[in-house]
Amino acid sequence: MSTKVSELAQNLIGSEIIKLAGEINEKIKQGSSVFNFTIGDFNPALFPIPNELKAEIIKAYEADQTNYPPAEGVMELREAVSVFLKQYGNLDYSKSEILIAGGARPLIYSIFQAIVNPGDKVIFPVPSWNNNHYAYLTRAEQVMVETSPENNFMPTAAELAPHLKDASLMALCSPLNPTGTVFGKKQLEEICDIILAENKRRGENEKPLYLMYDQIYWLLTAGDTKHYDPVSLRPEMKPYTIFVDGISKGFAATGVRVGWTFGPENVINKMKSILGHVGAWSPKAEQVATTHFLKNKPAVDAYLNWIKGAVKQRFDGLYKVFMDLKSEGFAVDAIVPQAAIYLTIKFDLKGKTTPDGNMLLTTDDVTSYILNEAGFAVVPFFAFGSPRESNWYRLSVGTTKLEDIPSIFDRLRTALKKLS
Repeated sequence: MSTKVSELAQNLIGSEIIKLAGEINEKIKQGSSVFNFTIGDFNPALFPIPNELKAEIIKAYEADQTNYPPAEGVMELREAVSVFLKQYGNLDYSKSEILIAGGARPLIYSIFQAIVNPGDKVIFPVPSWNNNHYAYLTRAEQVMVETSPENNFMPTAAELAPHLKDASLMALCSPLNPTGTVFGKKQLEEICDIILAENKRRGENEKPLYLMYDQIYWLLTAGDTKHYDPVSLRPEMKPYTIFVDGISKGFAATGVRVGWTFGPENVINKMKSILGHVGAWSPKAEQVATTHFLKNKPAVDAYLNWIKGAVKQRFDGLYKVFMDLKSEGFAVDAIVPQAAIYLTIKFDLKGKTTPDGNMLLTTDDVTSYILNEAGFAVVPFFAFGSPRESNWYRLSVGTTKLEDIPSIFDRLRTALKKLS
């Protein structure tokens, strides 16, 4: 029997994160104590969804809200999202410009499918989450723009500008997965300006350059960090910008699967048709529940205030771990946390020798060493498209227990001291 599959399936690259997770799970099964910071998710015991949302989900199932939802999403939810966006983001989008789906992933997939023809150019920065895979699935020409720690790994207009000609889509994310960093106001304005200039050059007869703006983490800003979006900064961007958003991150509801996109109605309608054939709807009961929850502004405000404080505690504690280690002369670093649930950290350990005489030559060597010696599991940036030799990592705080932070410091310090 032939084992041949489609060319697309044959050449699809597996997730580096899943590969690393398998290694970690095997160590845990064998009894190792591991601090697992690889998962871009929340531990529900530490970050439960809002009580009001949970109660509404139960109520919706008890009311038998279990049949097919409309393809574009329950009308009342789209109306509630419209109000929510105005209240919290000062963005004006009607229910006909909003599409609901089972989380952000199918929405991103449908954006790529609605905009990109095979062979079209798609521009995205690296590191960034999964753009390379979505570009592959649409058979696009991938234009990966490498970013730098000096700019907090956020792309600049100058880095993006040379690649605009003939591109169909630019995919940006802020706050960014994997870095937890954000666009500054001027930085994003300059990117908007080059997109607007490119679309003016193309005129009405050419397909415009669209911007996918993933802001799924925008409610989770830390301290004085401010979130900016293209349409608020440049209203002329509205015909070209498709947003990705939802409840999964701001309300720790990753498994509830309620996401939404909003943008030009003609694009949203095509995305609706694509998702209708895929069947990637958000469950109706969860949609009904989210409708009622979003209308409960006191509950929304209280939860956002709590979760931002809880995330910031973990940011502050773990950032201090790395700054203390750095001050002791160890070859580590971190970027000041800004948003989302991610801390960007650095292990500059290549060339060092382990106690058993092996030299750390690659990022894989370093990753394995800190996992085996310190029980410290993080995701290297090459899993997000950065060069394989990058020394930078994503640390997710969504599963961090505050009481573990002193032990994390001690374990890392002991492991680093063993290197020569």
